[in-house]
Amino acid sequence: MVAAKLALPHPILCLVTDRGLCRDLDDLASRVVAAVDGGVNMVQVREKGLDGKPLLLLTERVIQRVAGRALVLVNDRVDVAMATGAGIHLPEASLPVAEVRRMAGEHVALGRSVHSLDAALQAEGDGADYLIAGTMFATRSHPGESLEGPALMRRIADSVRIPVLGIGGIGDRNAVQVIASGASGVAVISSILATSDPSEAASRLRRALTQRESAGVR
Repeated sequence: MVAAKLALPHPILCLVTDRGLCRDLDDLASRVVAAVDGGVNMVQVREKGLDGKPLLLLTERVIQRVAGRALVLVNDRVDVAMATGAGIHLPEASLPVAEVRRMAGEHVALGRSVHSLDAALQAEGDGADYLIAGTMFATRSHPGESLEGPALMRRIADSVRIPVLGIGGIGDRNAVQVIASGASGVAVISSILATSDPSEAASRLRRALTQRESAGVR
């Protein structure tokens, strides 16, 4: 199954999934749909430790339910992404971007997580379509990671031509700091999935991004 690569939205509001914040996979899928209803336009299915078959079924389900409204990518599992027609997001320690680009072709949306300017430049040169840079702020999902903050975002955004998203402890109150540092959007987990109303949480984040955009900051 091959899907044409969708143009990356702007600004990007990316939801990174975590089934640990949900009752089960059904609840996760429902929360993803609610988040897209609220303004999420990119979904990264990131379910480490989930077997291939349930991950494939989850990805297919998400794609079907958000078709035309959000770009769906799979974290790390290139096989699942290619089988479902999803895009691919590579952790920094995963396969080389250039290798995956050759495998998947030019039509597939391909992103890379980075934590330094050197890694960002390498990923761009190897064919990544976008980057996710972190860690911006303290986060419960990765408590041991060093905080690079918006200063890292500024260094990367000033040096690459592809979109860069910030990740790590981002909510509607501090998203503007990341955008002001040159980000093309943000990626979030608990600020949407850990709430009682994912749609409203996404709407608040969308408003924060849009307000900053209207003020002339990319």
